[in-house]
Amino acid sequence: MNNNDIFKKLRVALMLRDDQIEEILKLVDFRMSKGEIGNFFRNADHPKYVECGDQVLRNFLNGLVIYLRGTKENPKNPMDTIAIHKKEAQPKEFKEKPFDKLRIKKEDDTKKNVAPKKKFAPNKQVKKEPIVEKVPFKNGKKKS
Repeated sequence: MNNNDIFKKLRVALMLRDDQIEEILKLVDFRMSKGEIGNFFRNADHPKYVECGDQVLRNFLNGLVIYLRGTKENPKNPMDTIAIHKKEAQPKEFKEKPFDKLRIKKEDDTKKNVAPKKKFAPNKQVKKEPIVEKVPFKNGKKKS
């Protein structure tokens, strides 16, 4: 397992985006762009793949400690930080459109123009007749 694999697994486990990784690296005064960070997560056979060095991984881990735990002067609870990122990572909920709230149906309107529900019975088994008749095939050879 190389440094790129470790970096990928940490990124997935902590649900970090490239901009968050960039912030983490800035905490330890290690500057990298999003493009450079994205190259670490590519497949090894990709032309822009870059091997993650020990220095990059070391600085990321040191920054991650500060990011999650805080400093001695200003400590944080790591689980609170992770919970915040989980909320950010989840897709936003569907919001109702404003005109749906204004449109209110009366009970009388819903009962009008509604046919009674039909009860469905299971289909009866119908015997199917073959569409094509069986015809003996003759290929033109005579048997003697």
